[in-house]
Amino acid sequence: MWSAVAIVAAIGIGVGLWAFQPWKVFTSSELHEASPLAGTATAQPTEETPDKTEKPEKPTLLASGRFVSQEHETSGTAQVIEQPDGSRVLRLENLASSDGPDLHIWVTDATAGLDDWSAYDDGRYVALGKLKATHGSHNYAIPAGAELDGLRSVVIWCDRFNVAFGSARLDL
Repeated sequence: MWSAVAIVAAIGIGVGLWAFQPWKVFTSSELHEASPLAGTATAQPTEETPDKTEKPEKPTLLASGRFVSQEHETSGTAQVIEQPDGSRVLRLENLASSDGPDLHIWVTDATAGLDDWSAYDDGRYVALGKLKATHGSHNYAIPAGAELDGLRSVVIWCDRFNVAFGSARLDL
């Protein structure tokens, strides 16, 4: 009888550890990638273009917003940047958040700072991949052809528990 209880308890503990990964409360990661808005060099005159100096187009900031905490304390800013080639990037600047078991970055039509932390997957969203790090500044490519009109926030989303760690308002 006791061995059956011990086996059930061990299985329960194992499943609980797998699902909740409590050690993530004490872990974090840091990544610092260059900003797409960082200085763009100008072309130097050559013999072929002695009187012209071509200025390449610069990246354009389309939207920016500050993170607000949701399920976990989160701070930093989110920026949507359009590159000269038309591609778009989501930039997280000075991000600070908690670690979690299955964190992803989404751009969503939900309003940032909702009281219902699980509402961000109820509407339309564009998934940009797994969160690269809990701290620092990093970039996420927005898929070509992704329709951003009507999307109003960036969210750090925990897929395992369907909750938002933090969100930032964007006006796209």
